[in-house]
Amino acid sequence: MQNNRNYFIAIALSVLIVLAWQFFYMNPRLEAQRRAQEAQQAQKQTQQSEQVAKTPAQTAASPAGATPSGVEAQAQAARVQIDTPALAGSINLAGARLDDLKLKGYHETVDKTSPIITLFSPADTKDAYFSEIGYIGDASTGSVPSSATVWTAPEGAKLTDKTPVTLTYKNDKGVTFTRTISVDDRYMFTVVDKIENAGSAPVALSNYGRVTRYNKPVTPSTYVLHEGFIGVIGSDGLIESKYTAVEKEAVTPAKSSGGWLGITDKYWAATIVPPQQTAYDARFSHFTDGQPRYQADYKQDAVTVAPGQSVELKSLVFAGAKEVPVIDRYETQYQIPRFDRLIDWGWFYFLTKPMFKLMDFFFRYFGNFGVAILLTTIVVKALFFPLASKQYASMANMKRVQPKMEELKAKFGDDRMGLQQAMMQLYKEEKINPVAGCWPIALQIPVFFSLYKVIYITIEMRHAPFFGWIKDLSAPDPTSIINLFGLLPFDAPTFLHLGIWPLIMGVTMFLQMRMNPTPPDPTQAMIFNWMPLVFMFMLASFPAGLVIYWAWNNTLSVIQQSLIMKRHGVKIELFDNVKKMFRRKPATSK
Repeated sequence: MQNNRNYFIAIALSVLIVLAWQFFYMNPRLEAQRRAQEAQQAQKQTQQSEQVAKTPAQTAASPAGATPSGVEAQAQAARVQIDTPALAGSINLAGARLDDLKLKGYHETVDKTSPIITLFSPADTKDAYFSEIGYIGDASTGSVPSSATVWTAPEGAKLTDKTPVTLTYKNDKGVTFTRTISVDDRYMFTVVDKIENAGSAPVALSNYGRVTRYNKPVTPSTYVLHEGFIGVIGSDGLIESKYTAVEKEAVTPAKSSGGWLGITDKYWAATIVPPQQTAYDARFSHFTDGQPRYQADYKQDAVTVAPGQSVELKSLVFAGAKEVPVIDRYETQYQIPRFDRLIDWGWFYFLTKPMFKLMDFFFRYFGNFGVAILLTTIVVKALFFPLASKQYASMANMKRVQPKMEELKAKFGDDRMGLQQAMMQLYKEEKINPVAGCWPIALQIPVFFSLYKVIYITIEMRHAPFFGWIKDLSAPDPTSIINLFGLLPFDAPTFLHLGIWPLIMGVTMFLQMRMNPTPPDPTQAMIFNWMPLVFMFMLASFPAGLVIYWAWNNTLSVIQQSLIMKRHGVKIELFDNVKKMFRRKPATSK
């Protein structure tokens, strides 16, 4: 009994810790996120109003850290339009920089009339975010393409998924740079630079690339998901560095060739794949000189171009949404090592990604990710049915011999050694393994966490509707019992928010717990009674997809346990336990 009491005290403390974490950590972060998003929306509206009054030259982007001359300022107004099925924006001819990019298929909110997602913004904006490829040379090489270089584009040039654009630049040493930029129908840009040396002396120059952003994302990061710097670089393999870590110290992997690097958010990313044959030095850093900025960059070893000769360098730039099929296709098509790790599948990668594949399979047939969650849960339950059967069978057998165990406790009293030996003998005679009910649960934990991970991280779940009032499976249930599920004209505070699906989940959890007898110990019984309510409030701020999964999983567990208990001839306690809760206790005489 003492061991049981300690066990339930540990559970109670764990629940209290989770509640404290939810109340003092998660809820303030959710409130901060909401306020930040509102402020960002207001700022965008203000910027749009200001942009109307500006001249084209004033709205042109200037290279980070540079003050453009009058000639350069005029040139910076020149841009090449980008228009593909997935992307809209423009290329800044100053630096041939990708600094204006919007994602046509994604809106800022679930409302289809809301603005589409802006990924890249020019360097003269508050939330600047851009990608650039250039060169570094010495005096003998002459000027080489960099941030301030103004490229020449054909008149009327327009980058589409069918029509690439060609930019040119010629320096005073007779070196001509011809850059051909193409883009597919999703998010991959191919940059091919041809360097021709028409001079009389060899030239040596190094290719560089960078992804630069001024600010961190407004969405608070969580321990479940990596946001920040990312890359797969040589022998160092997968590198993930948080913004806060790089603020303290730059990350400089060992020199290598191949791989890729960039910056990732929850749903979006920008990465560069350098020319794969030449070794390069990579770096994740935070600069405070002038404009503070975060930067993932590389610098390749110098290549030499002899007089009358030319070299060609090919780079790739990914800028867009982290759609799983698209990312997987790029990994295969361009042979980018471990590019699928751009999506944070976590430690249980070998479970998480197949879980998504299964869910995506159901989605393609039924067209609803909520239905896909329900069907995936059924498949997982079916796969684990043998283990669950052993678990519930063990529980059923333990209940069956409970009267004999009580007799042994009464017989041996405080003789714990004798009681233990007698109970082991009883288990042996009844062919019961007392730990058989534990290890199946342990084996299922990674699977359930993987399903949670899939629902939380994949963009396919973003703004995906279910039925009724659930318009976004990645957001909390929008209803709340505090305002009578929307009937009253005010919003509930975050910590009191309790929607319909969390209530359904709580009811299913209550029924699942009532499948077993109520513990005789008052402390245990109290925990037993309060846990569904605690979990209702705890999960109320979680994505609706997760709450729906949890409620459905509880329902299947009740059905599954009932069938197994019935098969083993053990009484199902559910209905009796529910009746006991509502049965008034008789008054005791004094």
